Amino acid sequence: MAQTSASEYTKTYTTFSGCDIVATFGSQVIGSLQAITYSVSREKAPVYTMGSAEPRSFSRGKRGIAGTMVFTVFDRDALIMALKEQNGTVQRIGTSSGERDTSSDPMTINEWDQLMTGAVSGQGNQAANAILQEGEPQYADEIPPFDVTISFANEYGQKAVLVIYGVEILNEGTGFSIDSVTTEKACTFVARKVDYMKQINEDGSVGNKE
Repeated sequence: MAQTSASEYTKTYTTFSGCDIVATFGSQVIGSLQAITYSVSREKAPVYTMGSAEPRSFSRGKRGIAGTMVFTVFDRDALIMALKEQNGTVQRIGTSSGERDTSSDPMTINEWDQLMTGAVSGQGNQAANAILQEGEPQYADEIPPFDVTISFANEYGQKAVLVIYGVEILNEGTGFSIDSVTTEKACTFVARKVDYMKQINEDGSVGNKE
């Protein structure tokens, strides 16, 4: 059977554009993600000895992975809503009875002192109860670590995947302006590991086939 130009193209290296990419946080697709970047840095220091101005070698130290994510702002926070849909909760200072939501009604310093004083003086298990309240996250930095899977697929059937493991949000920021057509929210993060982009074959296996 004669080969078409498309079939010849699929056997070569190919690229992906932004419209070929889908990002998944954990098991939830985040459609409002506009951009994601990451960088890998490692400590390396020269080792010198007497009699030479040039370094003899380089010692290798710790590695750090960090990056940024930019979201398009609609009428809700994409990260917070995704965690709620997965029944994700966080623990914060409060009361296990649930009579008081300390996320919206935080304790005063006097109430905190009274609670902890009663606990250490043997007047019940108030200290244990104070840290058992579960609630929904109010800020992005409260979201537990999650994996980011970036899936690539173009119209020629080429597919690839890249995974960032153990992402934790550090900072978030946004702004509003009369001159802005769209509103964006930027977050910085750290991660534990990056699995670089790998090709997905027709049989579903990952990696280049010889």
